Amino acid sequence: MAFHEVRFPANLSFGSVGGPERRTDIVTLANGFEERNTPWAQSRRRYDAGVGLRSLDDIERLIGFFEARQGQMYGFRWKDWSDYKSAPPSKEVAYRDQVIALGDGASVTYPLFKTYRSGAAAYARRITKPVQGTVRMGVQGDELQEGVHYEVDVSSGLVTFATPPLQDVEITAGFEFDVPVRFDTDRIATSVASFQAGEVPSVPVVEVRL
Repeated sequence: MAFHEVRFPANLSFGSVGGPERRTDIVTLANGFEERNTPWAQSRRRYDAGVGLRSLDDIERLIGFFEARQGQMYGFRWKDWSDYKSAPPSKEVAYRDQVIALGDGASVTYPLFKTYRSGAAAYARRITKPVQGTVRMGVQGDELQEGVHYEVDVSSGLVTFATPPLQDVEITAGFEFDVPVRFDTDRIATSVASFQAGEVPSVPVVEVRL
């Protein structure tokens, strides 16, 4: 898939509106009961990049970014200010934030995950675009050192250990991450007059599967 490893300007995405969406097929039976199914195992996120624009300079930067991505052609990184790290919003990233796997004594490569919990239910979200220099790893409660004990591929979210973690030991991680997205339009309509009057263009952005 065509993807540019560049982040949409974070100061422009600040203040944007968006979040996760699901697809649920609902059939109402003759007796009034419902059958609900989903073809999506993973959620997908949508945002409006236009909401964060505040000046004509912002519009110029948006158009430059849009043209460099050739509209919907190339994906890019997006910072979701409401959900961009493994820790709660008020906490700093720590290597014990998320349990991403149990060692099997043989595998050296593991993907990053962030788990969302509510009651007994949980959803594990695959993280494919960690932010360079923010990933912290731990094995069996001990923090490891990047470049010595493990390497991180920030384009895929895969962590490769120098030696395989032992059988059944917890592998933990902390990180900041971006969302892989693309523009959901091939056209941006701007009006200097209306923008100066307080209106902003709508610039839809949608998460892509990698």
